[in-house]
Amino acid sequence: MTTQETSFFTIGQEAIAEFKDRGSKFLAYAFPIKHPEDFKQRQSELKKEHGKAVHFCFAYKLGPDNLIFRSSDDGEPSGSAGKPILGQITSKGLTDVAIIVVRYFGGTLLGVPGLINAYKTSAALALQMVPIIKKQIMEDCQLDFDYTRLGEVMRWIKTFNATIKSQESQLFCKMIISIPKVSMEEATTVFSSLQAVDFKKLGK
Repeated sequence: MTTQETSFFTIGQEAIAEFKDRGSKFLAYAFPIKHPEDFKQRQSELKKEHGKAVHFCFAYKLGPDNLIFRSSDDGEPSGSAGKPILGQITSKGLTDVAIIVVRYFGGTLLGVPGLINAYKTSAALALQMVPIIKKQIMEDCQLDFDYTRLGEVMRWIKTFNATIKSQESQLFCKMIISIPKVSMEEATTVFSSLQAVDFKKLGK
């Protein structure tokens, strides 16, 4: 299994960068997201914060397979804003990342080449301001087991660097855990072989 299949690269915090060209000001906000709702919330906050700005162009990518992505020119000429922003996320091999570039118009038209350069540069500057981090791809699983097996189950959870997402502990226990994809094959073998433990992978 390759590194690309078991881990991904993202950013861990928000960064802001500013770029100016012929009076126009471009403020780029790069930030980590887990769901489209995270993006929408930050977008709403920025629109309130920058009430006099004319454009809020953006791009984001979600998921380790990069299958979820969006970009918007928000009124700028087609292909002059969202695509260059998305290109910066892609060129750095990032996912679970969004960039919103807020533009204040300075009175001079920049033309499509000027806009492409401005949005590309401001997005690139924002990504340069924040460290890139590597994260493990995690997969969710369910464990159902007798309470007497709790100690053994917990030891294996720790061994595989898994995280517990939810837990119901009574005479019979139920856990939803996230296991690093790199350890999934071994974890499946171990948990499936434990007595009085029912193990199953959960679909996305």
